[in-house]
Amino acid sequence: MREIVFDTETTGLDPRSGDRLVEIGCVELINRVPTGQTFHAYFNPERDMPAGAEAVHGLSSAFLSDKPLFRDTVSAVLDFIADSPLVAHNASFDFGFLNAELALCEREAVCMTRMIDTVALARKRHPGAKLSLDALCTRYGIDRSHRVKHGALLDAELLAQVYVELTGGRQIGLALAAETTSVGIVAMPRHIPATRVRREPRPHAASQEELARHQAFIAKMTSPLWGS
Repeated sequence: MREIVFDTETTGLDPRSGDRLVEIGCVELINRVPTGQTFHAYFNPERDMPAGAEAVHGLSSAFLSDKPLFRDTVSAVLDFIADSPLVAHNASFDFGFLNAELALCEREAVCMTRMIDTVALARKRHPGAKLSLDALCTRYGIDRSHRVKHGALLDAELLAQVYVELTGGRQIGLALAAETTSVGIVAMPRHIPATRVRREPRPHAASQEELARHQAFIAKMTSPLWGS
């Protein structure tokens, strides 16, 4: 099963107020295993970058000024995600911005039925616990020491690891093994032991010489316990 874990960076919190998508990062999973195939792009938002947003992801208006517009890259984005389920953290946020950009390009929206929200998965599995990406990385022992600021591809790579843990972790490999063996079971040859040769039991009684040496040793002992 192919799934795409993705993350976005934006100019703000609400595309309906004019905020735009400025970065997307995608990680491909096959049967919950990263394949190494990724997609990453920056976009010129055609507007200024608010200081608050820049503080989060570090993407300035100057840096984005020579980047392509989303409409110039939309085909590559859609080709990569294809019709796969899309996994995101607080997924309605990322879906909202992705579909807003698609609408500006007069492209069909990504259906919300494809959405898998890791916040919802984490809330169900760890009720009452912190649900941020950082908190979940800490819970599952995922190294995020290289995460200084938010970045779409880096966060998608971290989220892919979190998603695997939320959906079974390393035990997923057991299911894959079952799928592999279900194709055909090869019978192993039965081990037939060789004919056993009967041996006469060896004598275990002490010899007369050994008994005499034992008595001599006992005679040298002073006030033994068994003599009291």
